[in-house]
Amino acid sequence: MSTVLDARPARPVQAARNGRQLASKVAVNGVLGLMALYTLVPLWWLFVSATKGSGYLYTGAPLWFSHFDLLTNVEAVFRFNGGVFSTWLANSALYSLVGATVSTLLSAMAGYALSKFHFRGREGAFNVILASVLIPAPMFALPLFLLMAKLNLTDSYWSVLLPSCVSPFGVYLCRIFAAASVPDELLEAARLDGASERRTFYGIALPLMAPALVTVFLFQFVSIWNNYLLPSLMLNSPSRLPVTVGLVQWRSEFANGVPPLLPITGAFLSLIPLLLAFVSLQRFWRRGLTAGAVK
Repeated sequence: MSTVLDARPARPVQAARNGRQLASKVAVNGVLGLMALYTLVPLWWLFVSATKGSGYLYTGAPLWFSHFDLLTNVEAVFRFNGGVFSTWLANSALYSLVGATVSTLLSAMAGYALSKFHFRGREGAFNVILASVLIPAPMFALPLFLLMAKLNLTDSYWSVLLPSCVSPFGVYLCRIFAAASVPDELLEAARLDGASERRTFYGIALPLMAPALVTVFLFQFVSIWNNYLLPSLMLNSPSRLPVTVGLVQWRSEFANGVPPLLPITGAFLSLIPLLLAFVSLQRFWRRGLTAGAVK
């Protein structure tokens, strides 16, 4: 009898707990929905605007299609000013692919060394790298420009490539991933079998860190592709500009006869490589983030 009486008050408590859980889920999903709208609405407007015909950009519904003429706009973008948009895309691909690849490899080496080797000053070096992550990237722009000017590298591909090959955040991620995914016992077994440190890193550690390296590569690729301040300071020649700087120049030349649809369509086209990279590497990217979260 006493057991039955003790169980009765638990029902309102359980109901209240379920109500609080439901309210928290609704609140979290509502915030996530607002963030998704904040992110997707500008992209949708960009896509819809890129499909409108010339002279119809500011007429009709801004978030729906009218006077569909996407192919003509794309052709106009690639033919305008001697096809310089293709050169800008190629430059962005060069900066992003080379910079992200070299940066990922250097970050993997540094993160692996900081995680698996014990040497004097290791924690101090890592703290310096971690502190540099907290410094905003624009604060490095002027010192980098002065350094490149001292080396006579301004207005060259190297002035953008060299700074893009360094990623303190990538080193931080790679140290976490190396500690989480590369067992010390496996490294010791390889060394006992006579494997050199280079072979151990490239043959054992690097394949185990592959999902994490995809994450670092994607972050660095997107960062370099979207970078505007550094190339705008370093470069003057139109043939070396990335697509971000070139589109801003088109946007500022409206008064000189540049149709307003050109930079809008160009901006939409410049997003396609980023979308393809994320879709093709999404599986490895999620695995890399999960590996880092476990640690």
